Amino acid sequence: MEIRILGSLEIIVEGRRLDLGSPRQQTVLAVLLLEAGRVVSVRRLMEAIYDDDPPATSRAQIQICISALRRLFGAYGYPGIITTESQGYIFHCDDQQVDAQRFRRLAAEARVARDEGQLDDAVHKYREALALCTEPLEGIESRLVRSAVTRFAEWQITINEDCIELELQLGRHRELVAEITELVERHPLRERLRGQLMTALYRSGRQAEALQVYQHTRETMIEQLGLEPNEGLRQLHQAILTSDESLNAPPPPPPVRGSPPPVPLGMPRLLPSDIADFTGRGQQVELIRRLLTSDRSQLAVPVVAISGKPGVGKTALAVHTSHLIADQFPDGQLFADLHGAASPTIHPKQVLERFLRALGMPGTEIPDGLEERAEVYRTMLSSRRMLIVLDDVGTESQVLPLVPGYPGCAVIVTSRSRLVGLPGAMPVEIKTFDSQQSINLLKRIAGSARIQAGPEPAAALAQLCGHLPLALRIAGARLAARPNWTIDHLVERLADEARRLDELRYGEMGIRASLALTYESMSEPARRLLRRLAILDFTHYSGWTAAALLDVPLSAAEDLLDDLSDAQLIEISDTEDGQARYHLHELTRVFARERVAAEESPAERKDEITRVLSALLTLAQQAHSLEYGGDYVQVHSAAPRWPATPEQMETIIGIPMQWFERERTTLVSAIRQAARAGLVELCWDLALTSVTLFEARIYYDDWRLTHEVALEAARQAGDVRGQAAMLYSLGSLLSAEQRFHDARRCFESAAEMFQAEGNSQGEALAIRDLAFLDRMYGRLSTAEAGYRRALKIFHATEDLAAAAFVLHSLARTRLESGDPEEAKRLLDEALRLSRAAGSKRVEAQVLCWLGDAHLHAGEFSCAVDALQLSLTMVRAMGDPIGEAYALYELAIARVRCGELSDAATALAQCLELASTTRSRLAEVKGFTGLSELASARGETDKAIHHLDQALALCRKIHAPLYEVRVLTQLSEAHTIAGDQAAAERALAEALSLAAEMDPVVQSQIRSCKP
Repeated sequence: MEIRILGSLEIIVEGRRLDLGSPRQQTVLAVLLLEAGRVVSVRRLMEAIYDDDPPATSRAQIQICISALRRLFGAYGYPGIITTESQGYIFHCDDQQVDAQRFRRLAAEARVARDEGQLDDAVHKYREALALCTEPLEGIESRLVRSAVTRFAEWQITINEDCIELELQLGRHRELVAEITELVERHPLRERLRGQLMTALYRSGRQAEALQVYQHTRETMIEQLGLEPNEGLRQLHQAILTSDESLNAPPPPPPVRGSPPPVPLGMPRLLPSDIADFTGRGQQVELIRRLLTSDRSQLAVPVVAISGKPGVGKTALAVHTSHLIADQFPDGQLFADLHGAASPTIHPKQVLERFLRALGMPGTEIPDGLEERAEVYRTMLSSRRMLIVLDDVGTESQVLPLVPGYPGCAVIVTSRSRLVGLPGAMPVEIKTFDSQQSINLLKRIAGSARIQAGPEPAAALAQLCGHLPLALRIAGARLAARPNWTIDHLVERLADEARRLDELRYGEMGIRASLALTYESMSEPARRLLRRLAILDFTHYSGWTAAALLDVPLSAAEDLLDDLSDAQLIEISDTEDGQARYHLHELTRVFARERVAAEESPAERKDEITRVLSALLTLAQQAHSLEYGGDYVQVHSAAPRWPATPEQMETIIGIPMQWFERERTTLVSAIRQAARAGLVELCWDLALTSVTLFEARIYYDDWRLTHEVALEAARQAGDVRGQAAMLYSLGSLLSAEQRFHDARRCFESAAEMFQAEGNSQGEALAIRDLAFLDRMYGRLSTAEAGYRRALKIFHATEDLAAAAFVLHSLARTRLESGDPEEAKRLLDEALRLSRAAGSKRVEAQVLCWLGDAHLHAGEFSCAVDALQLSLTMVRAMGDPIGEAYALYELAIARVRCGELSDAATALAQCLELASTTRSRLAEVKGFTGLSELASARGETDKAIHHLDQALALCRKIHAPLYEVRVLTQLSEAHTIAGDQAAAERALAEALSLAAEMDPVVQSQIRSCKP
């Protein structure tokens, strides 16, 4: 993937430019990219789109944009590129993918080359950086984005000036005149550019023109700013007037060649050799360089603590960066490996002895005690500028005696732990490589031609190595040592998980040994947790997962997760709502599975899986109940439940839909694992309960996948209730996708199975949804009979929320039949029941259709009140489809009240939501609403156009009743436009479609005869 922001916003994946959606969506993406790798708050995104006046829907609109971007990137293989944090969102990408990050990296490399006297290399880097830039984020009109662009442009011109300064030193004045002249025209008040132009002209033998530039500069500044040019420019002017020899082009600095000077006694150079094939980490190298060398006025010794998992390249980064900045520490560099992951570790007293000897102290004069040695050490370094590198530190106590007391020195520490207790330490945590960095490292070790000849096997090899630098080095070394091996051959050997860690060993390098050192240093409960995490197929783990695996309280489980995280055996992937989530690196998972196979029995492993899946089902049911106000509209199995109290579960869950969203991938993985483990009841019950999320947040692919897996598991086990539940839920999915014929078959099969099994609740659910399909096909009396049959069962089972839902559906049938008064009566009862049940979601739907009933009755004020309340509720719940319907109804009320501008805004929002959520019925309503708005404005052609759009959608999804209604409206619109023939054609088509519908529908059509 290539990300371009130094011009028009573009995302290129495998050579294909992605469609980034609406301007609003592009603005959100632009802000995320400007802060790539850092949290961008929702408030900042709102400001980017709406400036200082965000509407009430702004937060929901941001969520819609984020969801759309996630789907877009997910479709191209980047599902986790945008993650949710407690305060906002993070866009995750590698520096190499973003042109702005490449610009920053090249500029940083140029500065390093400049400081080292390599001016030609510095200019080359500067020019490479400047070539990336045109007009950043061109076309994004957000005030916040333009402000960021302005800051970047200021930096860009400064970089350009720095580059020109170096090229003037290299004697390239003649080549620069045209470029500087153009830059001065674009930036007339930048005095440094003016001075550079004067210098270039003077050195090119154009003294008079140089003086003219000064005169023009002076006139411009006095006219625009009322100021004289600065002192430097005035001095340059005087020097040009007098042909001062200091203006002559200086000779270029001689190249740095030859052997380094001999090292004086007491100036040790203990750094290991630099890494010849060091790859990537440009951002971290620059950060460490800046932290250790940029601010020499500080009072404390700068300490950088590099942390990361075993094999991620901490030592390589520390050594490579130390060589780059060694000249900043002319009095020497000290290095020690403290073996922090081994047992026993190296005591700081031993390290101090080595360091004191290296600093020139005779062994006979070195004190015996730790404190005395530390005091002598600090004294010897008090007037020196030295770099101390402490590798593989285990604890803070190993480091503290080795930190000098004088701020002229600096310390780099590497550790598998984060060393948060080290005072003043500046953390630098490194992760595994991305795909391109992994390939680059393989090229440098195994040979570029060999890797380029097999790009797909090379990518697979990098994936099997988990993009871990140590594993990649081992794989590359094995290929280099065996030129007869193909990459495919090594991939095949690594594909066997049971042998993978055996294969990832070469010479003294090995992944298993590296991980085993850390594993053995952990407590037995922490080791047990690591092993058991690996038996789950989850990509992420929450605190409750660990609690269920170990059957311990949540607080104890979270402490053990923190221990594993501190040891870099698991990683924190994100923190939402104050709850951390963790994941295992792939090679750590392989290692942990080896340990669980060796240390626990198959029966124990199955019990642990059952306990976790039971906990997940219990939590999902509780989240559903919290969201709906009770365990409504559910069919359950007899699968075991987790014995946690409601208070404990509410603490874990927090906000129900946020919990569901957070655990979405876990739910999908758990359903698959339950099927494979033969835990059939857990499998289908989890799938059905997960619909709470899948339906509300439009995760239709997850819905389908989980239910197909669970249905097959139930069929193989002969579980009739499970089959019926899955068929019913799949019918709901097909109905949501407007695949009504397929949905009917599922509902009919589910109803028969539920009836045979004696499950009246399930039977009523299927009957209710069959009635909905009958209503969609205009069979209103059949639909009404079905609704009343389902209502009777729900009253008997005392399922108030389900009864309220059926009542509101029955009311819509009465509205279709032209009976708004009966509809209002039914809706009033539905509202009472939904509130008694505590089901906010059903209450919001009832209020929406109550507003519609008031519209049919011409009671616009009552309609607006009900619809505003419904809109507020669906937005608070994060129900975008419900929001689309509420906005449509509210827009129609606004049109009929003459508030056309407000209606237009609501309809635009309705259509955006409908499109984003793929709700075609809501989209049909949106277009019919636009048609009514156009008619109110007297724009008959537009009204007809919007009805044609609605009609095309109806035909696409095959919704006959909607199609009939649109054709009837189209006939009326053509009549107003004076096109009698078109009006009659539309009405005739409507009558033809309505031939099998209820007589009341046919009568309504005939009453509209043009």
